[in-house]
Amino acid sequence: MTSSSLAESSTETTSTQGGTQAVDRAAALLTYVVEADHPVTFAEATEALGLARSTTSRLLAALENNRLLERCAPGEYVGGPLFVLYAARHDRNAQLARLTRPTLERIGDLTGEDVHLAVANGNQVAHIANVDSTYLLGARDWSDIEIPPHSSALGKVLLAWGAMPRPAGRLETPTVHTLGTRDELDADLAQARSRGFAVTHDELEVGLAGLAAPVFGPDNDVVAAVGVSGPTARLEHRLDELGRLLKTHTEELSELLRRGRHTDLQAGGPERDTA
Repeated sequence: MTSSSLAESSTETTSTQGGTQAVDRAAALLTYVVEADHPVTFAEATEALGLARSTTSRLLAALENNRLLERCAPGEYVGGPLFVLYAARHDRNAQLARLTRPTLERIGDLTGEDVHLAVANGNQVAHIANVDSTYLLGARDWSDIEIPPHSSALGKVLLAWGAMPRPAGRLETPTVHTLGTRDELDADLAQARSRGFAVTHDELEVGLAGLAAPVFGPDNDVVAAVGVSGPTARLEHRLDELGRLLKTHTEELSELLRRGRHTDLQAGGPERDTA
């Protein structure tokens, strides 16, 4: 082997070792942050791993840019949106709620009404996240109350798109406006699928109206429903407007789950070593 070949081989070996070391350091940093029970600061990570500040800064920037870490406050890091996205595809409760939180808050800001995220739990509608109305008069909290699915807009969505089995036996009628026959229910669910969102008028409680739209997962099945509820007098003249708004936002959520895109990343990189 010639001297030039030896030099090239030595350079390649050194480069490979350096690359492996960088990967090992990044993996150790990622593990430390993800396993911590609190947001990890720049200083904590540097000290715990025995790294130079400039090395910690470069690694944090790379991990953040690739969505493996994200900043929850200046200089504090937690697991990034890719972890949330992965978990949401397997755990459709707590992590799905976290992933959809920014969208729920945007809907709340735009409507001023109560906003809900629900999933099917057997034959019941499980509320897993909500944003409160900005009005003094809003909807009551239904989170821990079992309700007939066909009497709520969220339940109608889960029924209409097959995320929940049709109710067996006689349909419960909490109010005189609740759908009471199979034919009425089938027609209502068909209408929901046709327009892309479900509506309730005084069907769960007199004076309460609601709308909901489906969120589709990676396999194009409905994994959740997002809804808005409030006094009938305030919502009944805005149904089409609110329905279109819900569809727009749930379609964005569905796209996020299908393609793994995250549109709410914070701009900027981690703090730089100025020492």
